[in-house]
Amino acid sequence: MIFVMEREHKTKLQTRYQPQLLGKRLICLDIPDNYKFMDVALVKLLKIKVERHLP
Repeated sequence: MIFVMEREHKTKLQTRYQPQLLGKRLICLDIPDNYKFMDVALVKLLKIKVERHLP
Protein backbone atom coordinates (compact mmCIF):
# COMPACT_ATOMS: atom_id res chain seq x y z
CA MET A 1 0.00 0.00 0.00
CA ILE A 2 1.43 3.36 -1.06
CA PHE A 3 0.00 6.66 0.13
CA VAL A 4 0.36 10.00 -1.62
CA MET A 5 -0.97 13.35 -0.56
CA GLU A 6 -2.12 14.79 -3.90
CA ARG A 7 -3.45 13.46 -7.19
CA GLU A 8 -0.47 15.02 -8.94
CA HIS A 9 1.81 12.82 -6.82
CA LYS A 10 -0.20 9.75 -7.80
CA THR A 11 0.03 10.61 -11.50
CA LYS A 12 3.80 11.15 -11.29
CA LEU A 13 4.32 7.80 -9.58
CA GLN A 14 2.11 6.00 -12.09
CA THR A 15 3.96 7.60 -14.99
CA ARG A 16 7.47 6.90 -13.71
CA TYR A 17 7.04 3.57 -11.92
CA GLN A 18 4.13 1.76 -13.55
CA PRO A 19 5.85 -1.67 -13.72
CA GLN A 20 6.91 -1.47 -10.07
CA LEU A 21 3.38 -0.54 -8.99
CA LEU A 22 1.76 -3.70 -10.38
CA GLY A 23 -0.11 -5.42 -7.57
CA LYS A 24 0.30 -2.45 -5.25
CA ARG A 25 -2.49 -0.24 -3.99
CA LEU A 26 -1.83 3.47 -4.60
CA ILE A 27 -4.02 5.68 -2.43
CA CYS A 28 -4.41 9.45 -2.74
CA LEU A 29 -5.26 11.11 0.58
CA ASP A 30 -6.34 14.40 -1.04
CA ILE A 31 -4.19 16.51 1.26
CA PRO A 32 -2.67 19.66 -0.26
CA ASP A 33 1.11 19.53 -0.24
CA ASN A 34 1.57 22.94 1.33
CA TYR A 35 2.58 21.97 4.88
CA LYS A 36 6.05 22.29 6.35
CA PHE A 37 7.97 19.13 7.20
CA MET A 38 6.49 17.41 10.28
CA ASP A 39 3.88 20.16 10.75
CA VAL A 40 1.72 19.13 13.71
CA ALA A 41 -1.50 19.73 11.76
CA LEU A 42 -0.22 17.62 8.86
CA VAL A 43 0.77 14.73 11.10
CA LYS A 44 -2.67 14.77 12.72
CA LEU A 45 -4.41 14.85 9.33
CA LEU A 46 -2.22 12.04 7.97
CA LYS A 47 -3.04 9.84 10.95
CA ILE A 48 -6.77 10.36 10.41
CA LYS A 49 -6.71 9.79 6.65
CA VAL A 50 -4.31 6.83 6.64
CA GLU A 51 -6.08 5.05 9.50
CA ARG A 52 -9.17 4.54 7.30
CA HIS A 53 -7.17 2.32 4.96
CA LEU A 54 -5.45 0.13 7.55
CA PRO A 55 -6.86 -3.01 9.13
